[in-house]
Amino acid sequence: MMTNEVVMDKSDFVDKDKLILRGLLFHGFHGVKQEEKTLGQKFLVDVDAWLDLSKAGESDDLHDTISYTDIYRIAKKIVEGPSQDLLESVAHLIAKDTLLAYSQISAVRVKVVKPHVAVPGTIDHLGVEITRFKKHGGPSQPQV
Repeated sequence: MMTNEVVMDKSDFVDKDKLILRGLLFHGFHGVKQEEKTLGQKFLVDVDAWLDLSKAGESDDLHDTISYTDIYRIAKKIVEGPSQDLLESVAHLIAKDTLLAYSQISAVRVKVVKPHVAVPGTIDHLGVEITRFKKHGGPSQPQV
């Protein structure tokens, strides 16, 4: 059974290994304004995925880890996919799909930003950053 419940227990991933993806650039159609949905815009995505990388470190074998490319494809599918109104939703979908796709990943942090936003003033970017953890409910399937 899956749920959107978030367990905020840092002890599950602090000081552990993680995969790091930075500066993924995509064109998508997310936002509440009509021009965002018709013209689209650039989105920058960062992903951190916590998992044990010790076996891969010892073996030097891609089969003992998760390919960065696989996580990249998840982010690309979401950002270039169906329009969402909120960046919160885009980030949540990336996190959820990543956690569900890979049982080895215990937590994921996703940052999604818009580098070009029409606001009065000078900005580098605006966006959101979320962290999602797997909740293990005993012997059953992990819950997100």
